[in-house]
Amino acid sequence: MRVPIRRSDKVPTEKIDTKITLEKYRSLSKTLEKLKNEIRPKESEEVKILSTTGDYSENAGYQAAKAKLRRTNNKISKIEYILNRADIIETNPKSDEVQIGSLVKLEIDGKIKKYQILGSAETDPSKGKISYISPLGSSLLGKKIGEFVSINNLKKYKIVEIK
Repeated sequence: MRVPIRRSDKVPTEKIDTKITLEKYRSLSKTLEKLKNEIRPKESEEVKILSTTGDYSENAGYQAAKAKLRRTNNKISKIEYILNRADIIETNPKSDEVQIGSLVKLEIDGKIKKYQILGSAETDPSKGKISYISPLGSSLLGKKIGEFVSINNLKKYKIVEIK
């Protein structure tokens, strides 16, 4: 019998950006509660039931249920890791500089676009949410209204408004 080779069940090996908004923190907390109180108990019960139906090595249902439970446990561990190390994004509304959490209006080739600069866990460029680590996000940090930002000398972005 061959023993399955698994990736480590330890969480996480890659560095996770823990800069999140209070809204994202609350959302992750709700997800964690649901995973711990609803999903994991059901999956654990399923594993328990399937463990009684024969040899573990030849029981495909049991193996699938264990894998599903393992994925859920990994999700729980990852969310707990983020929540325990969360750096809540707080903006200073009186600041005249772009900072993490700022909503920035940019003029690009005569068009106005809005971007909110957040942590990488919350980015969605199609909705105007960019990471402070991204080329545009990092080049905007610390800039003021009226300043220009250029990325790789391809496009010029003029900062029109900061909220």
